[in-house]
Amino acid sequence: MAFYHAQFAQSLNQSLAELNGDINVSFEFFPPSTPEMEQLLWNSIYRLEPLNPKFVSVTYGANSGVRDRTHGVIDRIQQETSLVAAPHLTLVDATEDELLELARQYWQNGVRNIVALRGDLPEGSPKPTCFAADLVRLLNSVADFDISVAAYPEVHPEAANAQADLINLKRKIDAGANRAITQFFFDVESYLRFRDRCVTAGIDVEIVPGILPVTNFNQLKRFAGMANVSLPSWLHLQFDGLDGDPATRLLVGANVAIDMVKVLSREGVKDFHFYTLNRAELTYAICHTLGVRPQHASA
Repeated sequence: MAFYHAQFAQSLNQSLAELNGDINVSFEFFPPSTPEMEQLLWNSIYRLEPLNPKFVSVTYGANSGVRDRTHGVIDRIQQETSLVAAPHLTLVDATEDELLELARQYWQNGVRNIVALRGDLPEGSPKPTCFAADLVRLLNSVADFDISVAAYPEVHPEAANAQADLINLKRKIDAGANRAITQFFFDVESYLRFRDRCVTAGIDVEIVPGILPVTNFNQLKRFAGMANVSLPSWLHLQFDGLDGDPATRLLVGANVAIDMVKVLSREGVKDFHFYTLNRAELTYAICHTLGVRPQHASA
């Protein structure tokens, strides 16, 4: 019996050693569309602020109303928090002059980090002639921004094939992007294979995994269908029978994310980007378990 106790203690100590906070995190939010959603957003921002993320990004829609809300959130983050704000910026539905002016305004207002994306094309749009690499070059022509771009371990839905998608990512990095943040995924092996392919292609920036803590599996299936993300059979089994049990879903979702981060950390990954969906509780609990704690907390 003592032997098994010793084995258990050794296993527990090894697990605790993994959770020493030796990782960097960043968080993504989206601009709210109602007063209730705005309250939820700011509650989440203030809840996660003490975790000292590298930056927090705010998504950006194609129409001007969403864009204005994004700018408003970025301004308030800068004025009222200690966080580094990184607005998303897209090429869709904007002229080059408009983008140049917006980039200058951001720089003048103290924004140094930007997530540069092509953006989703409206249905029925002609084939694009400009891409995220063009936006990266445009931003670099304005100032020395710290630029993140998107990467797709399971291939962008519009890409001709995996190799074409990888070539497009290399164009973005060669244009001056500082890092790539991946689409969310659950097949860790697909991320690791993708990272290896990036190295082989001469992509030498960090490929930051995007982590989506799952609270609603049915919603996740819709997201995954639109984004060309595979949901492994084990994930279906984890959430099977929990449609009417949100409390257990939260526990399962936290456990899945924690296990993914632990495995990726053992593979040398040190930076993780969390898609919060404007809800702090699950992301905060995951970070706490992984050792990412408020700076003032005792060790």
